[in-house]
Amino acid sequence: MVRQRIASAAIEAGRLPQDITLVAVSKTFEASAIEPVIAAGQRIFGENRVQESKAKWPALKARFPDIKLHLIGPLQSNKAAEAVALFDCIQSLDREKLARVLADEIQRQGRHPELFIEINSGEEGQKAYGAMTPLQRMADPAEIGAVAAFLASSDSGFMTASEVAVDGGLAQL
Repeated sequence: MVRQRIASAAIEAGRLPQDITLVAVSKTFEASAIEPVIAAGQRIFGENRVQESKAKWPALKARFPDIKLHLIGPLQSNKAAEAVALFDCIQSLDREKLARVLADEIQRQGRHPELFIEINSGEEGQKAYGAMTPLQRMADPAEIGAVAAFLASSDSGFMTASEVAVDGGLAQL
């Protein structure tokens, strides 16, 4: 049902359904609850805590080596080494210092997770930089330039999340 809704939305937006990636958010779920989702064919999962992910994903990834794991929550610089070792994609690159620490870890470990710059486009207060607009947050050209220069030399992208009304409810984009 979820994949059918994604396909319909993609077609309505003029996109190909196979160009859409479903990231199943598995935070707070035990490995035993994730296994049936893997058995159903899902291979890309999102977590928002490094420590929680370390407890359940190494064993799952050993059993299912085609699993891709995304860090979708904030990342502290002191956890960058663990994040580079575990995640295939880090979607929450939000400051120059973190970009530099990740660059050092990527070089040291020889692993190259995809990196997305996180932009609080919805002015959501719960995001790391509060309700600052993207222009306020990204007002320092030196910081933008440093992060962009780093990303230009790697597999990278931009990640933005915002709540929007869908059928009278809220949905994350």
